[in-house]
Amino acid sequence: MQAIPLGIQHVLAMFVSNVTPAIIVAGAAGFGFGSNSPDFPQMIYMIQMAMLFAGVATLFQTIGIGPIGARLPVVQGTSFAFLPIMIPLVAGKGVDAMAAVMGGVIVGGIFHALLGTIIGHIRFALPPLVTGLVVLMIGLALVKVGIQYAAGGAPAMGKPEFGSLQNWFVALVVIATTLGIKFFTRGMMSIAAVLLGLIVGYIVAYALGIVSFVNVGRAAPFAMPDPFHFGVEFTFAAILGFCLMAFVSAIETVGDVSGITKGGAKREANSEEISGATYPDGLGSAIAGVFGSLPNTSFSQNVGLVAMTGVMSRHVVTFGAIFLILAGFVPKVGAIISTVPIELLGGGVIVIFGMVAAAGVSMLADVEWNRRNMVIFAISFSIGLGLQLVPEALQHVPGTARVLLSSGLLPAAFLAIALNLILPQELSDESTEEISGGMSGHKND
Repeated sequence: MQAIPLGIQHVLAMFVSNVTPAIIVAGAAGFGFGSNSPDFPQMIYMIQMAMLFAGVATLFQTIGIGPIGARLPVVQGTSFAFLPIMIPLVAGKGVDAMAAVMGGVIVGGIFHALLGTIIGHIRFALPPLVTGLVVLMIGLALVKVGIQYAAGGAPAMGKPEFGSLQNWFVALVVIATTLGIKFFTRGMMSIAAVLLGLIVGYIVAYALGIVSFVNVGRAAPFAMPDPFHFGVEFTFAAILGFCLMAFVSAIETVGDVSGITKGGAKREANSEEISGATYPDGLGSAIAGVFGSLPNTSFSQNVGLVAMTGVMSRHVVTFGAIFLILAGFVPKVGAIISTVPIELLGGGVIVIFGMVAAAGVSMLADVEWNRRNMVIFAISFSIGLGLQLVPEALQHVPGTARVLLSSGLLPAAFLAIALNLILPQELSDESTEEISGGMSGHKND
């Protein structure tokens, strides 16, 4: 019986992060929070599917089918990594744009699963310099979303209520509560700090009268997933973007599996566990895309939870997966989540996205910062962030390439990988010292 509360503990650690990508994509498309769109119920469906297929993909990991699954306590959830690709694909285009996204999710998921057969052979091309830069770029691409939400969301932009003191007060309550719980409590409370911060902020928002339960009453008590709910459209931009990001997600999963085995079992992950963990990422994503959900990946939040508790039982996580699946069949759960005011969610995602960027910086701390690596980082980061900040610079580029390049993430990743493989290694320390000494002596003359 102890496995049930431990399993729910794993779910709580990732719950907010799991449903947030669906909320962000719906908001970017124009049928999310504050949009007054007749398609708003579609966001509730996406939240429902995020829970359901996170549970399904987690079962692939814990129970396994043949070579599929690490058979470790790996928790799957909706990936943030693909957001910089999805947001330009759907921006302002409404629910009709979701068909192209689903086409990318399905094809990208199949490609992602195939990476499981070669993941061990391509790790050399993705050192911490590359993976740290990519994770940092993901965080930087998303922090803008957090600030927009905290100020009132995209639909409120240009209106007097955008950035109101009330909006910022609610967001700051979430941030302050999250920080307080994170650093002044221990155990599960500390791990679920963002969720608890949102709950406290929700109580404050309710007291201020900005919580509406209209959608909860309209939601059905039970519903089955709907195949091809948004339709499917296969576009080059979406497919290429999702396939390229599959590399990043696959490497993220390798890191998570290694962290779980080191933290929980004090050993290195073996090749079967690494390849086995990669298959559910792709397979879970492809199946999710068929039913109108977004890509899946392993969730790093639970690596820390395994290290803290020392519980390496995959069956504990299996119970958590079953809980997610049951919640996914109940639209009222998604409807309750949709009552969370957007400024409240903004406070939560400011913390989450800041942590994504911080994780990238942490990975970059393992890099040897010689001249070669500094040049690779400088060029890749400058071009990637620059294109992200000034997408108008690509106005003469064809539509497909413009969507992919304006994310900033893909050009930064491509440049970092290519330069890392092409540029020669740095001169030896002795040679560098001799050159420096020669230059110094010349100046003294």
